[in-house]
Amino acid sequence: METQPHEILHQPPVSSNEVHNDDASNHSREAEQKQDVSREEVLQTLQVIASTGKFWHDWDKLKSMLSFQLKQVLAEYPEAKLTTEQQYATLGESYIELVNKLDEALTCFIDGPPFTLQRLCEILLDAKGIYPNLSKLALALEKNLLVTSTLTICTDPYPQATAKVPGDQEKTNEKENLQPDTAQNVTAQNGVEPQLPDKDEVMTEADVGDDMTIDMETFEGDKSSETNSETNAEPNANNL
Repeated sequence: METQPHEILHQPPVSSNEVHNDDASNHSREAEQKQDVSREEVLQTLQVIASTGKFWHDWDKLKSMLSFQLKQVLAEYPEAKLTTEQQYATLGESYIELVNKLDEALTCFIDGPPFTLQRLCEILLDAKGIYPNLSKLALALEKNLLVTSTLTICTDPYPQATAKVPGDQEKTNEKENLQPDTAQNVTAQNGVEPQLPDKDEVMTEADVGDDMTIDMETFEGDKSSETNSETNAEPNANNL
């Protein structure tokens, strides 16, 4: 009895692009698993450093934050999803090689962060807004990591994230210091009519004005009569 040969099941070949995308996803996922803090805390920390140029965290902890954000930013570029051949043609190296090279340049700082830390944080916070493609971003990051001088941890009080923005305080002061005329103009522009004086008050002012005019005319008439009397009296005195 002849036995039929078992059919050999062939799995569809996996393209290098799919393998590469899986490697990139695993690389990003590993970075998230190693990160002990949330993404929001990482962004807040980097924003404080970008605005002050100082750092307050332990360097090892801050280094892990920077490494996490670095990998997240690099993965957002479309070049990360290209095939290995396309990446070599565009970047001169594979995506994984690029990430490892930049991450090693960062982690090689032992005593403290590079003195370019402020600019480094600025780039990692708005990478796509500054550099349109991954190759330019990689050059900028490499330039800021190929330094030798380091920063020392800051001993000043850590900036409070809930502190009121100075600009808001200035706007409040400006509103409080508005002059009366300015306030009336603002009120008129908003469609609210300014309060007008009462009609009785207007009439009273008019009456007072008329009385004062009449009194002045009477006073001037009396003064003219006295002057004429004095003038007429002088010739009579000369005749005596």
